[in-house]
Amino acid sequence: PTVLLNTFIWVASVVIVQLVISLWLAQFLNSQFPGRRWVRIAVLIPWAASVVMTTMVFVYGLDPYYGIMNRFLVDVHILAAPLGFTQEPVPAFITAIAIGIFISVPFTTYVLLAGLAGVPPEVLEAASVDGAGRARMYFSVILPYLRGAIVLSTLINVINTFNNLPVLKLITGSLPGYPDDTTTTLMFKILQGEHNIGVASALAAVNFIIVLVVVAIYLVAAKPMKAVES
Repeated sequence: PTVLLNTFIWVASVVIVQLVISLWLAQFLNSQFPGRRWVRIAVLIPWAASVVMTTMVFVYGLDPYYGIMNRFLVDVHILAAPLGFTQEPVPAFITAIAIGIFISVPFTTYVLLAGLAGVPPEVLEAASVDGAGRARMYFSVILPYLRGAIVLSTLINVINTFNNLPVLKLITGSLPGYPDDTTTTLMFKILQGEHNIGVASALAAVNFIIVLVVVAIYLVAAKPMKAVES
C-alpha cells in the first residue's frame, strides 16, 4: 500500500505541478519581449540534457557538506543548517518530485506553445471587443483551444513519470528499505537486490496493467476529440 501511495503521489505531483507551471510559462513565452528567442532556448536545456546528468547536478548541489545549492539555502537563511536532502526518506522524495517537475516543464511548455499558435487572433480580438478581461479571455477562449495540447502532454507525462527510474534511483535509491519506492523502483530493487526474477516480472506486468488502466480512464475523462468535434 505504501508503494502504491508513493506511486500516486509521485505521478500526480509531477504531472499537475509541471502542467500549471507550463501553462504560465507558455503564455509568457508567447508574448513579445526582448530576448525571447534566448529565453525559449534556455527553457529547452533541462529537457534536452540527459536525465541522469541533470539529476546528478542536484545530487551534488544539494550535498550537505560541499553542495553549492545547500550552501546557498543556508546563506539566504532558508535553512538554519545544511540539510541532507537525499539522506532522509521525506526530503529525498520531495527532492525527486521537484527534479521530475524541472525536467518535465520544457516539453509541456513547448507543446502548449504550439497549441497557443493555433488560437485564431480574430477570436481573441472579438473577445476583447466584447469586453472580456484577461482572466475571462484566458479561461473561456484560450484554454479551450489548448485542450488537445493539454491532453497530449499530460498523457505523455503520466507515462514518462510513472516509468521514470533514473531520478528516483539516483535520489532515493541509496536509502535502506522501501519507504520512498514506487512500483517501478521496487521492481528493479527486487530484481537487482534480491535477484527475484519471478516477483520482478510479476511487478512489471502489474505496472503495465496500471499504465493501461490510468491511460484509459484519463482518455475517457478528458475526451481529447471533444474540441475537434465541437
